[in-house]
Amino acid sequence: MAKKADETFTPTGKVYKSTTLPKPTRKKHTTLGLKDEDLMPVFRNMYLQRRFEERAAQMYQKGKFGGFLHLYIGQEAVSASTVHVLNDDDDIISAYRVHGLALARGTSPNACMAELYGKKTGCSKGKGGSMHFFDVERHFWGGHAIVGAHIPLGAGLAMANKYKKNGRIAICFFGDGAVDQGSLNETFNMAQLWKLPVVFVVENNGYSMGTSVERHSAGQLHKRGEAYGMKNGVANGMDFLSMVESLKDVVEEVRETSEPYFMEVKTYRYRGHSMSDPQNYRTKDELEEFRSFDPIERLKDYILKEKIQTQKEIDEVIEEVDQEVLDAIDFAEKSDAPDDHELFEDIYVQEDFPFHK
Repeated sequence: MAKKADETFTPTGKVYKSTTLPKPTRKKHTTLGLKDEDLMPVFRNMYLQRRFEERAAQMYQKGKFGGFLHLYIGQEAVSASTVHVLNDDDDIISAYRVHGLALARGTSPNACMAELYGKKTGCSKGKGGSMHFFDVERHFWGGHAIVGAHIPLGAGLAMANKYKKNGRIAICFFGDGAVDQGSLNETFNMAQLWKLPVVFVVENNGYSMGTSVERHSAGQLHKRGEAYGMKNGVANGMDFLSMVESLKDVVEEVRETSEPYFMEVKTYRYRGHSMSDPQNYRTKDELEEFRSFDPIERLKDYILKEKIQTQKEIDEVIEEVDQEVLDAIDFAEKSDAPDDHELFEDIYVQEDFPFHK
């Protein structure tokens, strides 16, 4: 079961009210059901997410593509642990900070970068952009731009799985700003009444755009579930092993009982809400503290400490990923834009929908 938060803990001893974390697990990976050979693929994917986002920011600043761009930098342990714990055919749905989850799920960097560029080779055929990544083959259902609007869809996925009796569960991600939306409360009520196999996860990165969580929400976010008799808990989103420990128990319970669960994941984003965010709402000291326990560096240090890989082997993976992301940029830039007629395609399921000519 997910652990309760220790509200006074931060690794450096300082306390920022909006961003305190539960203590990281002291368990070893083998105790959590992970093998030695599992950790390097996880590290590689987390680094891929980070490098992809860094390059995406550079391309955005160069004017290669426009629109909104919400980066996942700092939250990679959440996406990596989720994909590790879930089955390949479990359903994942998320809000607009979505690139990391798509890459963790296995969507190719080429398809992700091409989508940012608005190219026909993108994961949503170039018609979704940054906030609308989809990969139906991998049971990844977006990528939704309207705050909280996809939460009912997460319950709908769970309802479909329960109806079909296929043993699958759904996991629905949203930011801390979405907990105050009416759609969450309506969905929680129905999910609990109907006993749907869904894990609702609020990625509490401390800020709803530029408003700290203690200014927009009273009390601990995960306790919102108690109003509906929904089981709930909190997890450390800055540590991969802690996330596995918390998520594993929750996923197993939801799959077994077919009842919903509300998990608050305390994490942190190192970049602004979007590329236009000047980040005047937080101090440099706060940002530096959270950089001091970067989830990727933490996993790398663990791998080295446990002598699973050498620094040279890790450096080789880093170099390989760096090139993979550069290749994705090259792929996106060389890909074609969607044809004009595609503007009217993929609007309705029915190809002969009335007035759709």
